[in-house]
Amino acid sequence: MSKKSEKYQRIVAKFGTNLLTAGTDRLDLDVMSTLVGQVARLHRQGHDVTIVTSGSIAAGRQRLNLSADRKDIPCRQAMAAVGQSTLMHSYEQLFAWHGITVAQALLTKTDLVDRLGYLNARRTLLTLLELGVVPIINENDVVAVEELAGASFGDNDSLSGFVANLVDADLLVLLSDVPGLYTADPDKDKDAELIHRVAHVDKGIEKLAGGTRGRGTGGMATKVQAAKMATAGGATAVIAGGQEKDVLLRLVKGEAIGTLFPPTVSKMESRKRWILSGLATKGKLLVDKGAASALKKQNKSLLPAGIKAVEGEFERGDAVNIYDEDGERLACGITNYSSHELSIIKGSRSDKIQSLLGYGYGDEVVHRNNLVVS
Repeated sequence: MSKKSEKYQRIVAKFGTNLLTAGTDRLDLDVMSTLVGQVARLHRQGHDVTIVTSGSIAAGRQRLNLSADRKDIPCRQAMAAVGQSTLMHSYEQLFAWHGITVAQALLTKTDLVDRLGYLNARRTLLTLLELGVVPIINENDVVAVEELAGASFGDNDSLSGFVANLVDADLLVLLSDVPGLYTADPDKDKDAELIHRVAHVDKGIEKLAGGTRGRGTGGMATKVQAAKMATAGGATAVIAGGQEKDVLLRLVKGEAIGTLFPPTVSKMESRKRWILSGLATKGKLLVDKGAASALKKQNKSLLPAGIKAVEGEFERGDAVNIYDEDGERLACGITNYSSHELSIIKGSRSDKIQSLLGYGYGDEVVHRNNLVVS
């Protein structure tokens, strides 16, 4: 089958813990073999596939024969250290049966916050794909914990959203033991219905997403946020059940399975993807309705007159998040002024900057070329 007949060329597939363990306390090699077989078929058809995988902690728990009530962070890190090699060995053997080479990549937020680190990771992953290798990515749980001031992605759903932008994916597939996003919790409400398409992730959609379930660290809320990030970078995202027969193959052909999130923008260049990721944001700007409309609907730059409040400490050249009056993130971008300078010029016309500061770096706080609308 020619790859030209398929809807998507570059795919990021995220496999959740509850899927890989089939709801047990250990990796299910039959499930893994089925998933690997689908990736192998896509690989033979000429698609680029990157896997974001969970399961290292579950694998380590099995190897160490530890009970499920051991959840303290040092123990979880120890289980991840033991289980990561087991997890990768399983993938390596399964892909070897198909004659495919795999590569392991362990990432943390701190690896990608720096622009150079981001570019290095991007170049490495794109080179692996060019060489016909299947990258298998996991968070480096041994060194990344949520307590370390945001050094952790927190779950592999979030990581997969970042990776989709990192490699310019056309499609992000989030596979778990849940068929998709429902109108209510299907475990509690027999009338809950699967939502087949979400055109835009708003607060209503976010409220529908529940919390963590089973042995994973992610839940529907993190999957929806990952989909939101991927679609804001120009990719399509799908949340689907991994037990569905040939689910990856069918999704790549464009078949409707699970919940689909269409891209909200066209493909954007790498620099804007890095800005959008929010990995390096240092502060927050609250803007009025006029500025919000200018940013969202008119593709305008952000001027000081539209800024109502400044939060956090940051310097000129740092990335900042931009929110509207309702607390909704509108955009993120690179600021031309520090938080101290903005506290002085916010709410003022651009022609007042020079007199207020005694100097100026231009009329715009964030130029539209350095701004990405969410």
